[in-house]
Amino acid sequence: MTTTWVAAFRSAVIDPSQLSFNQPLSFTGMTLRQILHLDGGGTTLRVRLSNRYGTDPLSVAAARVAVRPAGGRGGEIDPETDTGLRFDGRDGTTVPAGGEVVSDPVELAVEAGTDLVLSLYLPEKTGLATFSHQPAETGYVVEGDAVSATTLPGAREVGARFYVTGVDVLAPEGTTVAVAFGDSWFEGVGTTTGANRRSPNLLNRRLERGWVVNQGIAGNRLLADGIGEHALARFERDVLQVPGVSHVLVNFGINDLGLPGMWGQPPVTAGELVAGFTELARRSHEAGLRILVATIGPFADSTYPGLDSPEVREIRRTVNEWIRGTDVFDGVFDVAEAVQDPERPDHLRAEFDSGDHTHLNDAGAQAMAETVDLGLLKL
Repeated sequence: MTTTWVAAFRSAVIDPSQLSFNQPLSFTGMTLRQILHLDGGGTTLRVRLSNRYGTDPLSVAAARVAVRPAGGRGGEIDPETDTGLRFDGRDGTTVPAGGEVVSDPVELAVEAGTDLVLSLYLPEKTGLATFSHQPAETGYVVEGDAVSATTLPGAREVGARFYVTGVDVLAPEGTTVAVAFGDSWFEGVGTTTGANRRSPNLLNRRLERGWVVNQGIAGNRLLADGIGEHALARFERDVLQVPGVSHVLVNFGINDLGLPGMWGQPPVTAGELVAGFTELARRSHEAGLRILVATIGPFADSTYPGLDSPEVREIRRTVNEWIRGTDVFDGVFDVAEAVQDPERPDHLRAEFDSGDHTHLNDAGAQAMAETVDLGLLKL
C-alpha cells in the first residue's frame, strides 16, 4: 500500500508578546508535557515544533511521544508506547528564532481519537513561548528532565499549548483532510476542557472517511491582526501548507464585529467582511480547495463589555444574508440559524450558551458540528 504524509493534528499559534486571553509563559530546566488529541491516524508519525515568535533559539534537549492510556489522568503515559523523537538523527534539536523543525519519522501506529502525549525537556531559558492560548486542554510542567516519567506527580497545570503546531502521519494515499479555519468557536472556548468536545472534534465523529484538523484561534479576526495574525495573513501557512488539505471550513466574523467595540473603535462594515470572505474563496479555489463558510453566530448581551451593540447586530444580520445567498462558496453551514434563540435571534439559545452569551458549550458545539452537510464535505 502506498502511503503519504497527511496532517493528523494541528494547533495554530500566536505571538506571546502581543494580545492573548491567556498568560504567556517561559521555561527554564523544565519538562513540558502536552496532550494532542489526534484527528486522524497512520502507521508512522512526525511532530512539528515551532519557535515562530521566539526572539532566541529554542533548545530542546529531549523529546518523546507516547500514547495516553484509556482512562489515564493528568500527564500519564503508557510506558510501552514511549518513543524518543530524533531530529536529523540526533536526540535533541535547536529551533532557530522564527523557525520550525520537523522530527524524524517514528514508527508508532496511532488511530483517530488517540491522545498522543508529547514531552519536551527545555534545559535553557526559553523566553516567552510561541503558543496556542485557548486550546481547551491542560498541559503539565515539572522541574528537570522527566520526559520518560510514566506520571508527573505534583506537576503544574497550564491552560495553553506551547511550541507544537502539528503532527503528521503516514496514511493511505488519497487520504484527505479539511482545515477548520477560524476563531474561538473552532478552538473550543466554552467547551469542557480535556473532553475534546470542540465542534471540529464532534464533526469528525460524523465522518466515515478523512478528517478535520483544527486551526482555530480564539479572538482571531478575518481582516485585522490583534490576537494572532488575521485570517488573510495566515491562510497560506495555516491552510494551504497543511499536507493533505482538500477543503477549508471557515468561521470568522464575531471578533471583527465585536472586538473593536471593546477597544473603543468602530466595527468593520458589512462590505469589508464580504470582501474578506470573497478573497478567502478566491484563494481557496485558486489552490484547488473547496470552501465551506459558516454564518456568523449570535452574541447579543455578551458579558464582554463593548462586544455587543445594535450596530454590530445589524451588520451581522446583513453579512449572514449575503453568506446564505451568495454563490462564491462551495457550501454554507448555517451555524447562526442552528444556535440562535428562535424568539430572540440575536441571542444564543440558553441550552447552547457556555455562560458568557458569546461562546458555545458542549451541546452548542454539537449543534454547530451538525450543520455541516457531509454531502458537501467529500473527503
